[in-house]
Amino acid sequence: MSRPSPDHHPGRSPLGTRARWGWLTPRRRSATARSVLAGEASAEAARKTAQAGDADLETVLEADGETTAEAEAEPEEFPVAGDDLAAAFFDLDNTVMQGAAIFHFGRGLYKREFFQRRELARFAWQQAWFRLAGVEDPEHMQDARDSALSIVKGHRVSELMAIGEEIYDEYMAERIWPGTRALAQAHLDAGQKVWLVTAAPVETATIIARRLGLTGALGTVAESVDGVYTGRLVGEPLHGPAKAEAVRALAAAEDLDLARCAAYSDSHNDIPMLSLVGHPYAINPDTKLRKHARAHDWRLRDYRTGRKAVKVGVPAAAGVGALAGGAAAAIALHRRRK
Repeated sequence: MSRPSPDHHPGRSPLGTRARWGWLTPRRRSATARSVLAGEASAEAARKTAQAGDADLETVLEADGETTAEAEAEPEEFPVAGDDLAAAFFDLDNTVMQGAAIFHFGRGLYKREFFQRRELARFAWQQAWFRLAGVEDPEHMQDARDSALSIVKGHRVSELMAIGEEIYDEYMAERIWPGTRALAQAHLDAGQKVWLVTAAPVETATIIARRLGLTGALGTVAESVDGVYTGRLVGEPLHGPAKAEAVRALAAAEDLDLARCAAYSDSHNDIPMLSLVGHPYAINPDTKLRKHARAHDWRLRDYRTGRKAVKVGVPAAAGVGALAGGAAAAIALHRRRK
């Protein structure tokens, strides 16, 4: 059984003790022992699930938790067909899929009465901020994952896997970016493995990867005992430096040459992961990533209409409108459920 995360506080409020709006300001972090642990646990889970058949997927995941538009022309030879030393790594939220997987998952759990209206309002606000700003703040995303962990605590991994399949069809399938999906398919057609790399739960990420025909997924690993979630993580959320550690661990296990690999993301938080590979791409980039990509001659692609999510400095009225819209959606969903 995995050891509890060292900063786990069972009685802590999801918003913690920091200032109420503290999560609105992104913070840079470097790799730590916990991010390395998270990366290695995610890489191990990804390899096991990729090697398992569909019938064995739930069993593998249960056991694993116990142990630990804008574009430059592409060179014709990329991706190189038959290069088994190369692979592609795709961020999920706002790169492969519009919005954040954890929020869509939360909406599906609310529909199934896993939690109450108050929690849904928080999910709606967090999703509105994410879509409006186009920025992944580690502490903001941590709040969402803390909520999700408290919700799934005591439930079986197999139960959440089955529900996750339904939630994908209900809320996620129609939000896949066709352009990014085509990029992933190009790597698959070249005979390369393609992995999702996300802070979303590895179970949810694995479902999405399988539905898209990808090789597998690196995601946040939640601790489970006898197939039941404990409400704790193995290491920390797979975010920022932890993603880079996961890619590094998987590449070592798969005998990949990172200089020949590609990585795709929308967020400046993923610069550590993008910097590991020889072919980094900024997809639907936030302002900081766009600036960094241009400075380092990375390729950019933007599939958003009018690049509406690029500007972080959104007028206050727009923010209020998004919040009101999210709250209205939450209330409407609540009424339909009753």
